[in-house]
Amino acid sequence: MRVGIVGTVAWLLVTGATASAEERAAPPQIPFKVVENFLKLPPTITMAEVVGVDVDSKGQIYVVHRGKQPILEFNPDGSFVRSIGEGLPFEGPHSVRIDPQDNLWFIDAGTNLIIKFDTQKRVQMVLGRRPEPWTWATHVIERAIPGPANFYQPTDVTWGPDGSIFVADGYGKSRIAKFNKEGNLVKSWGERGTAPGEFNTPHSIVIDRQNNLYVADRQNARIQVFDTEGTFKQEWRPGGNPWSLCMPRGGAPVLYVGSVGRVFKMDLGGKVIGTLGKFGRVPGMMDWVHAVSCPDERTLYAAQELSFRLDKIEVQ
Repeated sequence: MRVGIVGTVAWLLVTGATASAEERAAPPQIPFKVVENFLKLPPTITMAEVVGVDVDSKGQIYVVHRGKQPILEFNPDGSFVRSIGEGLPFEGPHSVRIDPQDNLWFIDAGTNLIIKFDTQKRVQMVLGRRPEPWTWATHVIERAIPGPANFYQPTDVTWGPDGSIFVADGYGKSRIAKFNKEGNLVKSWGERGTAPGEFNTPHSIVIDRQNNLYVADRQNARIQVFDTEGTFKQEWRPGGNPWSLCMPRGGAPVLYVGSVGRVFKMDLGGKVIGTLGKFGRVPGMMDWVHAVSCPDERTLYAAQELSFRLDKIEVQ
């Protein structure tokens, strides 16, 4: 009996020490403030699911949502400028990215298209090919396997310093596709799976100044790191499913990771510095953080999909 008591006490001491170690290891909550009523929408526009956001070098803000005018531009103070892409066949708006030259790239998962707009918002390039249902029964090619340059519900895009284009071809093909600056497919890597270099919904992609690619492998609950030729380097597990990624334009060596109910802040060694938020559907709380944009380390725009809302967040 005495041995049992001693063993129980020892077990409690060990598990208590373990719990304390886990508590000490938990990343801290980072304080933040949400700017109230930041976006000023005209009365003719109401946003639906907010799924994309990015900011150009002048501070102009571009928001993608799943309502009638899916691409919206705002001034740095949140005042409305215009809608973009009227008349284009959008079916599944998914994300928006601004490249280093301030061109706008719109990713539409429903039509399997990635559309590049120049700084005047004129269409400059289209990657992929949208389905043409009226030709399905008559054109043999429509019954064939889609070509490798076509997408199956793409999710995101980023660029190398030589103009290379990297597409997260996300829901269907679970791969990364690399194109040259002329829009020609160079190579692709990845397939559905859990091994290094495999994916289950590559949902977001960014590149750092050392040309490391970071891929949010959402359903595998990890971030995978590659070089620009697709060579696997490492994986990180932040502690939640990564939905969206951004790096500050100014070059601060951090990565913001949107997830469910929170945003992780990580260093570029894979360590979680801290987290922001908890789950909820009102301003100050977070739901599905489908996109994040960070013009600097202390300013974060978070697309809240379930709440039909964009939050401007000041990180303290």
